[in-house]
Amino acid sequence: MFCLSELEDTVRVPPDLLKLPLEVAIKKVLQKLFLDKVLSIGLCVSIYDIKSAEGGFVLPGDGAPTYKVVFIIVVFRPFVGEVIAARFKESDSNGLRLTLGFFEDIYVPAPLIPRPNRCEPDPCNRNQMRWVWIFEEQEYIIDDSYQINFRVENISYPPVPTERAEDGAIDDDGLGPVSWWEGCSERNNEDDDT
Repeated sequence: MFCLSELEDTVRVPPDLLKLPLEVAIKKVLQKLFLDKVLSIGLCVSIYDIKSAEGGFVLPGDGAPTYKVVFIIVVFRPFVGEVIAARFKESDSNGLRLTLGFFEDIYVPAPLIPRPNRCEPDPCNRNQMRWVWIFEEQEYIIDDSYQINFRVENISYPPVPTERAEDGAIDDDGLGPVSWWEGCSERNNEDDDT
C-alpha cells in the first residue's frame, strides 16, 4: 500500500526560506510541490528523506538559489486485489464513497455491494441514501458505524494530475463493515463443537 520512491528534481528555494537550515528549506519546497499530488507512481503522502542537494546557483534576475535535489518520498500505491480497511464517507443510489482519512476518492459502485441489497433514504440524513444488505433474513446496514474492508478493483488517474480515484468492492466474504464478520469465527467454532 505504501512504498518509498526515489526522485530527482530541480528546486528553487525562495529567499524567505534561506534563513532556515538548507535541508529544512528544501523539504518545505518539496512538500509544497509534491504532497497530496498524484504522480505516475501514486499519491505522494510524505517527504521521507533528502539524499543530496547540489548546486545553489542563483539565476540572473532571480534572488533564489536553485538546487538539484535527490530525495525519497512515501507514496500511497495500492495494487488491484489488495484489501484495505476504510471508513464510510457517504452513499447514494450509485454506491458508496469511502475514506482512508488522507484519501477520500474510493468508490464502491452499486454492482459491487453484496446482494441481495436495497438502497433506501437514510432516516438520519435526508441528503443521503443508505445501503442495506439482506442475508439469511437479517438486514445489515452500511453506515459510518464501522470500519469497512474493501478490495481494490480498479485504480484510475483522471486527466487532472492532482486527482485520483479508486474503485473498490465489498461483495465477497470478509469484505464490508467489519461488524458483519465479527461473530462468524465464534459461530464456526460452535458448529465445530457440535
